[in-house]
This record gives sequence, structure tokens and C-alpha cells, in this order.
Amino acid sequence: MPPFSSIDDAVQQLRAGEAVAMPTETVYGLAADAQNPLAVRRIYALKGRPAGHPVIVHLGPGEDPERWGTITPTARTLIDAFWPGPLTLIVAKRAHVLDEVTGGLPTVGLRMPSHPVAQELLGKFGSGLAAPSANRFGRISPTTAEHVRMEFGDAVAVVDGGPSRVGVESTIVDTTNERPAILRLGGVLPDDISALVGPLGASSTVAPGTLKSHYAPLTSLQLSTDPERDKERLEALGLTVAVFAAPAVDVHARTLYAELRRLDALGVDVLIAERAQAGGLGAAVNDRLTRAAHPFSTSDG
Repeated sequence: MPPFSSIDDAVQQLRAGEAVAMPTETVYGLAADAQNPLAVRRIYALKGRPAGHPVIVHLGPGEDPERWGTITPTARTLIDAFWPGPLTLIVAKRAHVLDEVTGGLPTVGLRMPSHPVAQELLGKFGSGLAAPSANRFGRISPTTAEHVRMEFGDAVAVVDGGPSRVGVESTIVDTTNERPAILRLGGVLPDDISALVGPLGASSTVAPGTLKSHYAPLTSLQLSTDPERDKERLEALGLTVAVFAAPAVDVHARTLYAELRRLDALGVDVLIAERAQAGGLGAAVNDRLTRAAHPFSTSDG
């Protein structure tokens, strides 16, 4: 297999029921034909993802989301404002949508990425692609093609679209209730959503990336508001430590996963991550860091 795949080759592999890693503006996704149950199961097998965890269907430019689910007036407002972009909408699914995609739920998550390579790939494929992040289940998400190769080697073809521009996953909004509810913080800010659709509600709908432990390095990770002091304390106990200092918020989001991967490879005993600064994507970054620091499990949440 060549180091990276062309879009045309990737489309052929997708049509043959294979999984392909594709870039998006948030993170790289492990994509497969959302209408092929065996292809979707292959995603789960490659990731080691437990059954019952829904995956998001990615749509290409011009594809009608009504084909996949019921688009309420609230959902339509959000689509018009934020698609293509880092926003996933949870909607009531159509009967044909696979249980392998929805985890057996009556809802489905839909997103239209803005990355030009993802758009070209989706446009040429001509239908929705199920695409969770292209990493082993619960581990650090990939924001470059090389990250995906580090995870899967030659087992997965990768379309290289450069580093992800946003760097954290999409915001997920449940639009199936009277008031929309944010299920996962991400690339679209809550204030921007509520400014369009009014006060937000609550929802218990299951969504990707919301387990207590997720996005985790193999090295033990601790969060800190004073990383240098905590570093001194741990080194006094004989531990080796690496510090992840918080840069400006947008940079923090864009480089979060790459930096976690770099530090994880150092072989130290403990990683200390400084919490993100307030504002913008800071809450989404802190959400990811909190889950990354939680002891890893495949069944929590």
C-alpha cells in the first residue's frame, strides 16, 4: 500500500466495502459506506470500538440530510448557519438507516464537513460515510495523516489533507426535543448556537466522544492550574514529568492532540497538562483534557 491514497483510489476502496481515513477540519475520520453494514462493522473492528456506540454520518455538498433523518425547523436553522462546518446534528433517523450506524438508537448524527478534500471525496462517493475518529477506541484523536498511519499502519488507506484546521471534534446538538441540547462541546460555540435558536435544553441521548474516559494517552495524565509547581512536586517523588503548557486558545485546540501524542512518546512517568484559557474553544479543550485524564475504560459513561 502506498503511504497515502488518492481520492479516486479511496472512493474505489469505499465502494468495495473497505474503510479509509479521510481528513476533516476537526480530526481525521475512519470512513466507510454508511449503507453497508459489513463496512461499518469493519470500522468498529479496526478501532476496537464496543457495539452500541453510534457513529456520525458525514454528508457531501448538495446531499439532502432529509434522506437520513427528520430535519426540524431548528435543525434547518443550524444547518443554514453552520454547514458545512464542525457541527453534528442529532435527528430522528429514517427507517433505512443502519443500526450499525446508530447503535440501535432511533436517532442519527449528521454532519457536513467543510474540509475541501473531505468534500471532494464525499462528492465523488455520492453518499453518506460513517466516520468516527481514525484512532483506536478511547485514545488520542488524529489531526494529521501521519497520526493515522501511527495507529493503523498499512491496514488503512489514508487520504492526506494536511493538519486539521480546528483540531477538536464537532459540536454535537440534539435537535429531537423542544429545546436543542449540546451533547458534546466542539468547533461551534454554544453562544453562537443559542443566539440563533434560543435557550438550550438538556438531553440524555447517547453521543460519540462523551464517555468519562476518552482521547487518552498511554502515559498517566494530570491536569493543573500551576503545572510547574506540580512538576516539582512529582519530581521530588522520583517521577519523570513532561509539561503541556496552555498556549492561546485557538492554538491549543488546533495542536491539542498532536502535542498529547508527542508528549506521550517521551516515555516519562506523568504528563501534566495546563488547563485551557477561558473563552472560545477553551471549554471544548478542557472537556477533552478532562476525559483524557480519566482512567481509561471501554464501559464508563
